[in-house]
Parts: sequence; structure tokens; C-alpha cells
Amino acid sequence: MTARTPPVLVVGAGPTGLAAALTLARNNVPVRIIEKEPQHRCGQRGVGIQPRTFEVFHFLRVPEIHERATPIPLIQEHNKGSLEPLNTFAAMDYMEPTPAIPYYNIKLMGQPTLEAIIREHLAKLGCTVELGTQLISFSQDERCVRAKVVKYRSDSGGEVEEDIEAAYLIGADGAKGMTRKQLGLTFLGTTLENSHMELGDIRLEVEGLDRDARVHYFAGGKTEVADSPSQHWHIFLQTSQSRISLRPTNELGKDGWQFVIVNPVVDAQDLTQDEAALVDRIKDFVGLGDDVKVKEVMWASAFRPNIRMVNKFGVGRAFVAGGMDTVCVQHSYFSDVFFPHARRCSCTQSSWWTRSELRYSRCGRPNPLHVTIRQLTYRRQFNIAWKIAFVYKELSSAPLLDTYTTERLPVIAEMLGLTTQIHKQMFGESGSEHTPQSIADRNGNPMNIGSNLERGMRRGKNVYMLGVNYRSSPIVVDEFAPTSEASVAHSAYGEIQEGILQAGDRAPDAPGLVSVITHNCAPHLVSSGSYSAVSLPGGVVGSTRMFDIFTSTHHTVIIFAPTLVVPVVQSILKTLQEVVSKELVQRVVVLPGSHPELGGHVESRTSSGAGETADVELLVDQVGHAYRGYVVEEGEIKIVVVRPDGVVGAIVRGVAGLEQYFEGVFGKRGGVVDMEDAVQV
Repeated sequence: MTARTPPVLVVGAGPTGLAAALTLARNNVPVRIIEKEPQHRCGQRGVGIQPRTFEVFHFLRVPEIHERATPIPLIQEHNKGSLEPLNTFAAMDYMEPTPAIPYYNIKLMGQPTLEAIIREHLAKLGCTVELGTQLISFSQDERCVRAKVVKYRSDSGGEVEEDIEAAYLIGADGAKGMTRKQLGLTFLGTTLENSHMELGDIRLEVEGLDRDARVHYFAGGKTEVADSPSQHWHIFLQTSQSRISLRPTNELGKDGWQFVIVNPVVDAQDLTQDEAALVDRIKDFVGLGDDVKVKEVMWASAFRPNIRMVNKFGVGRAFVAGGMDTVCVQHSYFSDVFFPHARRCSCTQSSWWTRSELRYSRCGRPNPLHVTIRQLTYRRQFNIAWKIAFVYKELSSAPLLDTYTTERLPVIAEMLGLTTQIHKQMFGESGSEHTPQSIADRNGNPMNIGSNLERGMRRGKNVYMLGVNYRSSPIVVDEFAPTSEASVAHSAYGEIQEGILQAGDRAPDAPGLVSVITHNCAPHLVSSGSYSAVSLPGGVVGSTRMFDIFTSTHHTVIIFAPTLVVPVVQSILKTLQEVVSKELVQRVVVLPGSHPELGGHVESRTSSGAGETADVELLVDQVGHAYRGYVVEEGEIKIVVVRPDGVVGAIVRGVAGLEQYFEGVFGKRGGVVDMEDAVQV
């Protein structure tokens, strides 16, 4: 690629836009990302990050997000004016991570911290956010997108126009952004006029309010206390449906809190423009008088919920990725755990907002209000970004981009139904009644629920989104799916199904894969030669896992076979070598851990001779996690193709199914073999 190659233009530098830019940059696609605000945004906003999003960042090689995110603390419920807890509970059961699901619990991280981490990774790849740059208009033809932007000059206070020619445009500028409007995408739905919420970040002291506690998990109907320090999440009930939540967060300092006020009647638009009035409102909702000391209001916003979505996610060379579907969060707690709908502001730590900087937002950006919706925008950008990268490099044809809407729209439609139900549940429940009732825990066992507030906030496994799938996609291929189920519509937003894996599903992780190298291998093709086996203490030294093999830049073909000395395996490897470039597809053969030729030893990666390389990575499933997770029976040959976005693209028996899948993705050419510098890792 030359320096003259037009970039992909990403509009909006929120979490979705940054993740899209990083996906493109990892694929060595030139990218420009612009942000209309002159400074990086402040405000904790939506803090919940769920398992599928941690997987996205794993494949993008951004481990810091999971490492630095914090667990969800227990919620303490209070009456207004009292520090005595009425009830202490967890909104979600703690799920013990498994070999197939290493990220099984929602954790918390403020949006400024998350964005800063992604920007650091982007900078390492030579991409920086162009602040103070706003998209004014764009046009497109079959060759490119021509965008007109206005750049703010901080030195002179003036503005400079620039015309950008881009290969593609990804709009992460929200439902009210220029991208959706100019593409003419509908945004039909309703606004819930009688639901009002305010949220923001404050420095707060409340005498006697418990801040430091321990991390609490709720598992199996009982509370378990971990050793690491955390805080309680406090909710003060004013009336049956009016409340304030206070979530302590050290990201804002030792006295930092995120507040959310829920009031189904009062429109608080003007309060967010008046610091003194907002402080009085916070103190009134807590009800502890002068014991409540708001030392600083760092950021605030107000909003009303909308139930809306677009009719499609792209036209031609321009696509939308963030804020195109929304149901407002239901409750003060879930407006934090789920993504709150807050308008961007350009405030700083040293200055509060002005009326021009902070606007009342009905459906502004960032739009996704739930953890559920925000995490779907991450997966949506991942879906379109890898496809744009492949088409951009002429590895795939343009029709691949049409599958973006085809795959994502059913998921979003079902998600809106789920979140609408949660909204009604939260606003329909009285939070002040404490009549213990019984519901089922994650294992179906009865458990007592102490209040209506707790009942309204308890969540099931579907919030983890592990069952979100593309089984109905036109480009997935499954030769193992039972024909009796093929004609039955399957939920695109279903729960994960134990012991079932179909094309379009999330690809499971599998640790304990031990690498082996073969001797006597011909160039570019593993032969049926002998294995190099080395006994190692501990049994897992040098092992890898599926998630470390998967990457946002490649497809991964996993061949499960009892041995290499099988004609089908050799035929598949030969076909892969001839049909698709090794720069596009990683080849992995996974043998069972009980393979007789390995003599029960633990294998590690060894050298097979100077200058000798193998195009196929040979792994042994030493503990059996891969064979269980991918539902491979003893002696069975199964080929699984995992896409760059961590989705199972195909489950086939041999060459014919493999060719069918790759023809759908790469076209009849099967990818570009003579590709140089196609991937930057």
C-alpha cells in the first residue's frame, strides 16, 4: 500500500469508534478517526463491560481493560434520610469462569479510562484522534467517499475546512450524528415521556456512609466475600419510583462518586445547567441534610429513554456503528451498570460546564444505555471493521459488507425487546416494599428476594450475551447442524447452550493446548512424519489457548482429527495451501490428548531443523477442553473455521464445506495469495 492510499474515515472517537479504528489498524488498513469535541470526553457514563466485550479486546490484544476493570459491588438499599441498610444484594450471580468462558462476569470501568487505553494502543500503530474535527457532509460513489470536515483551530479560535477522500466511512457519531442523517436511515420508535434521569460525577463526603467494603459475589443463593477491597453501591429510595444511586469510584479520586437520579415525572433539563440546583437535588434525594457535602460537580447530564433502531446499518461505502439502537436504562443502578444515555461534554477537571457545552439529551450520543446495548456496539464495529479490512485489501468482494446488516439487525431487534421488558420491570416495580419472595437462582434453586427493588434488578444469563449468534447468516456453513433444527427459527439473542455449538455461535476458549512440531515435513505441508515429544514437569509448560490463537486479522481453521495420517486431513491442508493465503488463514490441527503416538508425554514447541518451517500449527488437547468445547466426539474429524471477530463461521466435514465457506467470504478467487504487508500485529 502506498501513502496515497485513501484511508477509512471513522467519525466519532467514543469507545465504538476507537475500537473500529483499532481493528482496522491491526489489519494494516490506513485509518483517520475524527472527533468534533476539542477535548477527550469526561464523565464515567456507562461503566459496565460484559464478557463478550472482554473477548473483543482480547482478540484486539488490549488486556489492560479486563485487568484494570473492577467487580460490581453489592448494592445497599436505604430509605431516604437513613444510613441503615434495608437490604444488601447483588444484581447478578457471580459466575465461575470456565475453560470455555474465561470472562464470565460484568466488570466496571469508566469511559474516560477505557478510551485512554484504546488510544494508547492506536498510537502505537501510528493513529491518533483528530480532535476538534467535525463531519459536515459527505457524498459517495462506487469508488470512494468524499467527506467535508471543519477543523477547529485552538490557537486562533477559527475553523478550517478540509475535504477528505476515504475508501469507506464508519459513523460512530450516534443516532443524532451526521452519518445516519445523511444516509437517510430511519430511526423509528418512541420516547418515554414520563421517565427522566440525571447522572454525573461528583466529589462527595457523607458522614457515616460506608464507602470501603469487600468485593461481594452472589453465588448459589448465598453471598461470598472475596479478599480484594471494593465499595458498596448505595441506593436511597425517596418514593416508590424515585431514587438516587451513589457508586464510589476511585477513578475520580478517593472521594469520587457517580450519581444517578431516577424520577419518572420531573423533567430535570434545567437542573443540569445549574450547579447549585443540582447539588440541592442530590442532597434532597439522599435526605441526610448537611451531612451530605458535594465538594465538586465534575460532569452531569440529563436524558429521557427512547426505544428506537435504524432500518439498516449502511448504504454503499458508508456505515453506522454506534448509537443506532436504544432503550433507556431502567433504574439508577442499571443506568450505571448499563450504558447511560449522556450527551458529550467538553468540560475539564478545572472548569464546570457551560450551557453550550452540556446539552439536554433525548437521543444524543453516546446512545447505547445498557451494558447490553453498549457491548452490542463493540461487536457491531468488530463485525463491519474486519469485513471492510478484507474488502479494502481486495481480499473479498463488496457483497461481504451487506452481511453486516443481515447479521446484526436480528440481534438488535431481539435486544430491544429484552431491554424494553427490563425497562417496564424497573419502572413498574415499587422500590419501597420489603415482602420477601422466592425466585430461582442461576441453577434453578429457590432463593429469597428481599424487596421489589431487588426483584426488579435481578438479571439472568442473557445479559452476558454469550448466546448472541449469527446462525441465520447467509455466509455461515454448518454440515453438523441437525436438519430438524435447520428449519426452526433460532433466537439471535438466546442464552448459551451447553454441549451445543453451531456455525454462527461464539467460538469458545480452550486452554491447555500443547504445541508440537513434526519432523520430515514437506515445505508448506505437514506430512505424516514422527512427532517430537518432550516430557516437562507440571504438564502445561509452553501451552497456549484458543483465545490467544484467534486474532482480529485472520481466520483460524481448526482441524480436529485423531491423527494426521488421515486422507481427509491431508486433503484439507493441501486445499488450504492452494486456495487461500496463509496470511489470511491460520491452520491449526488439534489432536486428542490421548493420542497413542504421543506416549502420554506433554509436548512443547521444538525446532525441527534450521530453516525448516511448518505452515500448520500442531496442538495436543492435553486436558480435553478443546474437544469438549467444540463438541468433537472420539475419533471424529471436524473442521471449525473461526472468523476474525471470534464467531464460528463454519463447521464442516471436509474440503467441500470449507470451500463453500471461503467462497462466501473471499469469493471464487479464495483470497489473494500474493499479498505483501497485509497484516500488522
